[in-house]
Amino acid sequence: MDATLTFLGSGTSMAVPTLGCPCAVCASAYQPGSLNRRTRPSVLLAYGGHKVIIDTGQDFQVQAVRERLASVDAVLYTHGHADHVLGLDDLRPLSFHLPEGLPLYADDATASVIERIFAYTFGETDQYPTRARVTLHRIPAVTGFELPLFGARFTRIPVIHGPNTISGYRFGDAAYLTDMSDIPEESFPLLEDLDILVLDALRTEPHPSHSHLAKSVELVGKIRPRRAFFTHISHGMDHESTNAALPDHIRLAHDGLKLTFRIAD
Repeated sequence: MDATLTFLGSGTSMAVPTLGCPCAVCASAYQPGSLNRRTRPSVLLAYGGHKVIIDTGQDFQVQAVRERLASVDAVLYTHGHADHVLGLDDLRPLSFHLPEGLPLYADDATASVIERIFAYTFGETDQYPTRARVTLHRIPAVTGFELPLFGARFTRIPVIHGPNTISGYRFGDAAYLTDMSDIPEESFPLLEDLDILVLDALRTEPHPSHSHLAKSVELVGKIRPRRAFFTHISHGMDHESTNAALPDHIRLAHDGLKLTFRIAD
């Protein structure tokens, strides 16, 4: 079964243009059609008539409008930081017609953050009358845990994000590993024989919580996917000039980029 992966957003937590920044990349991002304009990181998977989202950041409503997204069947979360969860409330109009609620999947730490932020949605008392009709499912924080969704399998890939271990996901011949500073050895066997690898690459300089460009290129060489795309990109890297310096099979992602791959046999 074929699938389409759409980058709803490819930027860092402060997005690009970054407020108040006069740099050349931010200046170019104000121009219509600029590939340096990067909203918060999220992807959409479409396959077999279903749509699955990974993460809903602050820009989710704008991203959904851009892609004319009229329905969502499930949402997976990688971790509980603002740029990955704060758009959850924008799921409300996409959930009202679902009698059993829109299923959300997150590990226990992430689910606890979501429940605390959106107490008016998940609390036992004082629920907002037009709250999102969602059901939050806790998934085990276990390497290789498999979640079946609509004929495909989503495998949890642990990645290191600064002091924390969070969730990446493999689905068929593709894997999405945003917000990672390193990959534990136990995760590499789950990343063999990939067509598409999506990796964090924040900037050219090292960062305590995110992989930088040279390290991400090194990781691509170790994992050996057929294609690799970098996401969670700050204003420290210009799209065109950075791509020109990368090997042909490695590219910076950009908002709206669509890729096709096999998600299930």
